[in-house]
Amino acid sequence: MLFVAEPTRSTPSALQPILAGIVAALVGFTSSFAVVLTGLRAVGASPTDAASGLLVICVTQALGMIYLSRRYRQPITLAWSTPGAALLAGTGAVAGGWPAAVGAFLVVGASVITTGLWPRLGALITSIPTSLAQAMLAGVLLPLCLKPVTAFAASPGAIAPVIVVWLVLQRYSPRWAVPAAFGTAAVVIAIDVAVAQRIPPAADLIPHVAFTAPDWTWQAIVGIALPLYIVTMASQNIPGVAVMKSYGYDVPWRPAMGVTGLGTMVGAPFGGHAVNLAAISAALAAAPQAHPDPQRRWIAASSAGWFYLLLAACSAAVATLVSVAPAGVVETVAGLALLGTLAASLAGALKDENERESVVLTFVIAASGIGIFGIGSAFWALVVGLVVRWVLARGR
Repeated sequence: MLFVAEPTRSTPSALQPILAGIVAALVGFTSSFAVVLTGLRAVGASPTDAASGLLVICVTQALGMIYLSRRYRQPITLAWSTPGAALLAGTGAVAGGWPAAVGAFLVVGASVITTGLWPRLGALITSIPTSLAQAMLAGVLLPLCLKPVTAFAASPGAIAPVIVVWLVLQRYSPRWAVPAAFGTAAVVIAIDVAVAQRIPPAADLIPHVAFTAPDWTWQAIVGIALPLYIVTMASQNIPGVAVMKSYGYDVPWRPAMGVTGLGTMVGAPFGGHAVNLAAISAALAAAPQAHPDPQRRWIAASSAGWFYLLLAACSAAVATLVSVAPAGVVETVAGLALLGTLAASLAGALKDENERESVVLTFVIAASGIGIFGIGSAFWALVVGLVVRWVLARGR
């Protein structure tokens, strides 16, 4: 006898993975774009350059997602390097200015491609103790995560609504806490612009790219490219593979590194800093909530890519909104967005009691923001941490 299943409430809809992809893209964009703009501006990008970078990185990761998900029928989602953008914000300007930063982005893209082609380089990166890499990242994040505190002290009337909305959503729907905080910040900015009558020209709302001829300085390569590459690999690509593995997917390593590295290199002259595998947001497309059938979840990643192309069209308007924001508002959103990453980094860094001396030194030096010979604190933090760890290990 032939049985035909009747539709029930539990029957998955064809729209389910599409909606999951839209949610993944929307959450990924709204929860961290402020960090990207802050990081690009810190290393010398003009408002136009930063808006171009946000636009291009949306497009490159979108095209990468569409290709990888369709080619390999896996929910492979890509993202910009949020920890990398935070690292840029902590690094600041380097010798050679913005063109040198662009040159460093190109070096990062080439390094990622090389990692996919040359397994020994990937093994070298994985040999860096996770605790030190996490401590370096936590130190870089700390100054940004302090921004909500200092901004509230300076302007409580503008900052309090953002923090309150974020806190309420953390209680009831953590996924949407940062997007809701940004929505509240947008209302605060709109009120401030209307009161001060600082309405930006309509031309600023139209997306466009700005090309920057790259330059290469050893300070930028050592101070930006090397830490950015390590953070992107250790905090995004390698965990991204692990997250996908936990849902039963084996990410094609070489093609994934090739696509993300190429995307980084293509976007670099236009302001994009790094494209990588999604780690935290990967579960939004790979989990059963996206679709009960694992073979259908690739649609979620593909739809996320298409929706990112739509978000790219809004990038100029978002960047313009950020540029006219009252002091501290955007920094508050960025700091709130990074609190979870800071907590995870600290937890990972302090897990092993035998390494806490080197970990704490790495964290403190990275958080200090010092620059020696034109090289930022992230590089020196990792160097000192490795040396101290080696010395203490020999002593023990």
